[in-house]
Amino acid sequence: MRSTYEEASVRLYHLDGGAEGGAANTLFYGPLSQAMLIAEQQPEEVQDGLFIATDNDVVAYLDLLES
Repeated sequence: MRSTYEEASVRLYHLDGGAEGGAANTLFYGPLSQAMLIAEQQPEEVQDGLFIATDNDVVAYLDLLES
């Protein structure tokens, strides 16, 4: 996914730290560029649990920022 273009369709979701792995809460479906803007606006403690998924890859939001 790290070479994905900005308009790729993605799912932005948050994994909470609940028992047995927690739950995945979808925040957004749409273009990667918009997902990144929405993720950026989340509080730091939420950003720690954000993930971005394409049709063939999943990456933690904070890992994507580092690459």
